[in-house]
Amino acid sequence: MLKKILFALLFCTLSVTAMQAQKATIQGVILDENNQPIPGVSVTCEEFYAISNDNGFYKLEVPALKKITVTYTHITFKKYEFTATLANAENFIVNPVLKLNIEQIGVVEVSSSKKKSFIGIQTVSPSIIKNMPSASGGVENLVKSLMGSTSNNELSSQYSVRGGNYDENLVYVNEIEIYRPFLIRSGQQEGLSFLNSDLIQNLDFSAGGFQAKYGDKLSSVLDITYKVPTEFEATLNASFLGAAASVGTLSKNGKLATISGIRYRNNSLFVNSQQTETNYDPVFADFQTYITYKATNKLILNFLGNFSMNQYNYTPLTRQTNFGTIDDPVALLIFYEGQEEDEYLTTFGAFKANYLLNDNVNLKLIGSAYHATEQEYFDILGQYRLGEVNSSIGDEDLGDVEYSEGIGSQLNHARNNLDALIFNLEHKGSFKKEDHLIEWGLKYTHEDIRDRLVEWEVIDSAGFSIRPFFELANDQPYNPYEGPIVPYQNVRATNYTNIDRFSAYGQWSYKTTLASEAELFLNAGVRAHNWTVSGDNITSSTQTVVSPRAQIGLKPNWEKDMIFRLSGGLYYQPPMYRELRDSIGMVIPDVKAQKSIHIVAGNEYSFLLWNRPFKLKSEAYYKHLTDVNTYTLENVRIRYSADNDAVAYAYGLDLQLNGEFVPGTESWISFGYLKTEENINDRGYIARPTDQRLKFGMLFQDYVPNIPDLKMYLNMVYNTGVPGGSPSYADPYIYQTRLSDYRRADMGVSYVLADANKTHEKGHWLHPFKELTLGFEIFNIFENLNSITNTWVRDVYTKRQYGIPNYMTGRVFNLKVNMKL
Repeated sequence: MLKKILFALLFCTLSVTAMQAQKATIQGVILDENNQPIPGVSVTCEEFYAISNDNGFYKLEVPALKKITVTYTHITFKKYEFTATLANAENFIVNPVLKLNIEQIGVVEVSSSKKKSFIGIQTVSPSIIKNMPSASGGVENLVKSLMGSTSNNELSSQYSVRGGNYDENLVYVNEIEIYRPFLIRSGQQEGLSFLNSDLIQNLDFSAGGFQAKYGDKLSSVLDITYKVPTEFEATLNASFLGAAASVGTLSKNGKLATISGIRYRNNSLFVNSQQTETNYDPVFADFQTYITYKATNKLILNFLGNFSMNQYNYTPLTRQTNFGTIDDPVALLIFYEGQEEDEYLTTFGAFKANYLLNDNVNLKLIGSAYHATEQEYFDILGQYRLGEVNSSIGDEDLGDVEYSEGIGSQLNHARNNLDALIFNLEHKGSFKKEDHLIEWGLKYTHEDIRDRLVEWEVIDSAGFSIRPFFELANDQPYNPYEGPIVPYQNVRATNYTNIDRFSAYGQWSYKTTLASEAELFLNAGVRAHNWTVSGDNITSSTQTVVSPRAQIGLKPNWEKDMIFRLSGGLYYQPPMYRELRDSIGMVIPDVKAQKSIHIVAGNEYSFLLWNRPFKLKSEAYYKHLTDVNTYTLENVRIRYSADNDAVAYAYGLDLQLNGEFVPGTESWISFGYLKTEENINDRGYIARPTDQRLKFGMLFQDYVPNIPDLKMYLNMVYNTGVPGGSPSYADPYIYQTRLSDYRRADMGVSYVLADANKTHEKGHWLHPFKELTLGFEIFNIFENLNSITNTWVRDVYTKRQYGIPNYMTGRVFNLKVNMKL
C-alpha cells in the first residue's frame, strides 16, 4: 500500500513538473504613439492574465508548444493582438505600440499628453509631414508652422525661434544631439537635413523655458524619437523633387529591430523658378539606420548611423530683375561667367545602452562621433547693366534695357575648406519614487575643427576698381588713384581649433493632486558647463557657467479644462566654433557665453466647438540678454563679431488654435507678435536681424464630403519683413531698412487608394498596400516674389547704390506618390 501511495505522489510530481515545463514567458514594455509607457493595459491569453505597471512593463506566462493568441486591451487605446507558438521555457519579448481608440477621416493627429502640456512641449504626430505641402520638405517645415517658430526662406530647413538665430536651436534624435553644417550660406545649398521623416515616431518641440536636462542653447529644443518597428514595414515616396524609401524589420524572437531609410532630393524645380537662369546639377542623398537590440530583459542597445552627401554644382548664366515704379521702371541685367562647386560630406554614428536597474532606476550610456568635411569653391564673374526699361505696351522690345545708367562687374572668389570631428560621451540616469522623479547627466565633448577660409570680392565700375569702404575717398573715377589696388572685401584665415567641454545637470520633478483635486506639477534643475578653447596660435581660455531653471504647472479643478504654467531660468549658450570666429575669420578664444534671463507664462484651454474638440494655446515671454555676440545674417549665413559687445531683449505673445475645423480632420492657426532689439556699445537700441514683428501661419485640411478619399492640404504663411538686405560691411545703425513681407501659400491635393480605413480583399491589386496615395502640389500658388537678400550695384554717373532684391522661388508644380507595405 505504501508503495502505491509513493508511486502516486511521484506520478503527480512528474506531471506537475511536465506541465510547468510546457510554459513560456512573454514580457515587454507597452508604449503609445508618442513613445510614452501605458499603465493599466490588460494582457490576456486564455486563462492567463497580466496588467502593465506605471512604466508600461508587463510579464505573462503562457502555454508552450501550442498556437496562442495574446490580446492587449485598454479603454483609451485600440485592441492589439498577435499569434505565436513558443518553445518550452522560451522568454519572448513583445513591445506593442497601441494607437488611440479614435476614428478620423484625415491622416493628421495632433496630440499632447497632459504631462507635456504642463511643461510647455508641443507634440505633433509626424504622419502629417508626408502630406504637408512644402518646398523644403521634412520635419523642419512642420516646426516652422508651430507656435513661436518663424522662417523667411522656403529652401532652408533652418528656423528662428522668438528672436533667436539658427544657431540657438537644439536638435536631438533619441537623446543624441545633432549638428548642422558650418559653411552653408544659402538655403538652396542645404539639401537634406539630418531628420528623416519616414523614421520618426514622435516629435516634441519647446519654444523656450525648457528643462535643465536639455542642452545649453538660448531658444528652442526639437526632440525627435525614431521608430522601433513592431513588424515588417516598407515605405516609398517619390516625386519630381526626389525619392525616399525606408524598411523596418523585427526578428522572430522580437529582440532585434531595425529601421533604415535612404533619400534623394533635387531642388532644380525651385532653383529654375528663380529669376537667374542657371545650369544647376545638385546631388543631395543620405542613408540612415536605427538598430535596437534587447540583449536582456533589462539591457537595451541602440545604434544610430548616418551618411550624407550634399553636392551643389551651380553655374549662373543670366539674370534680369525689374524694380522701381510704373512711371520710372529700372532693370538690372547681369551676364555671368564661372561656377560654384560645393560639397558637404557627413558621417555620424552613435551608440546607446539603456539599463533598467529596477522598476525605479534607469541608467544610460551614450557615445557618438560626428565627422564633417565641407568644401565651398566658387569663381563667379557678374557683368551688369543698370538702366531704364522699355515700358511701351505693344513694343517688341518691351521690358528690355534701353539706356544704361550704370555698368560694371563683380568677381567673387572662395576656396573654403572645413574639417570638423566631434566626439561625445554621456551618462544619463533617472530615479523614480512614487510621485518624485530625479534625473541627472554628465557629458564630455571634444571638438577638433580645422578651417581654411579664403574669400575675396572685387567690384569694378566702368573699368575702375572700387576700393573698400574703409579706404580714404577720392574723386575716382575722374582722378586716378595711385595707391595699391586691393579687393573690396578680403577674408583669409587658417584655424586649427580644439574645444573640450564638460557639462552636467540634475533636476527634480514632482506631480501631485491637491486637496482641491487640482493637479500640480513642479520641476527644478541646474546645469553646469565648463569649456576650454585651444589650438595653433591660440591662447588657451577656460570658462564655466551655471544655469538654474524651474517650471510650475497647475490644472485647476474647474468645469473648463485649463492648464496654467510658468517656466524660466538663467540660460547660457557657450560658443560653438562658428561663434568664436569673427567677421574676418580669426578665432577669438575668450568669447563669453551669451546669457539670457528667460520667463514664459502659458495657458492651454481645451473645449468643444460645434461638438468637436479644440485647443487654444497661448504663451507670453520675455528675454533679457547680456554678453550678446552680435552678428550679420545673409540668407542663412551667420557671421559673428565675437566680442560680446551688446545687450538685448525680446518679448512677445504666441497663440495657436488647433482642432477639427472640418469634421474628422485636424488643422491649426498660429499667430505671433515679437519685438527684439539690441544695444551695441551703448549706441542705443536697434532692431536685431531676427526682429520678426508679426507671424501668421495656417495649416488647413479638408476633403470632399461625397468623396472623402479626395483630400486637400493648405499651408499658408505671412511674416512681416525683418531688418536685412544691407551690404555686409554696412553699419547696422545706418542701414535699418527691412526686407519686404514674406507671403506664401502652398497647396496639396491627394487621393487615397488604400489606408487603414480603406483595405482591399486578397487578390485585389491594392491588397499588398497598407497605404497608397497619389498627390498633386502647387507651391507658391499666388507667385508672390519674396526677397531674401539684396544685390548692391552702383550708378557710375550719380554714384548712387541700388539694392536689387534677390527673389526666392516662384510658382512650381509637383506630382508625388506615397506608399506603405
